[in-house]
Amino acid sequence: MKRVFLIVIALFASVATFAQHQYDADFTQTRVMKVSGKTITKVGHLVFDGDEQLSMNYTTPEGEYFVVDGNTVKINMDGKKVELDAEKVPMVKLQRATLLNCLSGNWQKAAVDNNAEATVTDAQGFRTVVLKVNGKVPRGGYSSMELTYRLSNHVLTKMTLEEAIGTINTYEIE
Repeated sequence: MKRVFLIVIALFASVATFAQHQYDADFTQTRVMKVSGKTITKVGHLVFDGDEQLSMNYTTPEGEYFVVDGNTVKINMDGKKVELDAEKVPMVKLQRATLLNCLSGNWQKAAVDNNAEATVTDAQGFRTVVLKVNGKVPRGGYSSMELTYRLSNHVLTKMTLEEAIGTINTYEIE
């Protein structure tokens, strides 16, 4: 009984550690447009507080950003600036939740939110989680997501998000 109790405590500690990640890291985003075949590479710095604060400030192209501040999402991309209340825009709410859950290690919640099945593989010190949407992709959702976490600290190192239109965004976090 004591051994089972210790295993349960270790599992809870593992889950708690997994869900409390904070990031302060550089990243590279590669966007492949399905229709044109064009590839766009962007570079920036990511800060994530492990809760509801995320900022992705791009250095290339300079001045672009994607910021989550609670329910507020601020975007400056391709010369267009917008500020949205995620609670009022379902598509933004889903994208916000998906990104925050993937970064925090809560891929199970991302799977539920996106009606996706998960396949998990552990190999060579990494956990790869592939989420494939069942049926119709929710508006603003992703048809598939591939998440790679380092097993030693459960930090997300790579995230590939495929949009319903076939555009693929890959984020490599250093």
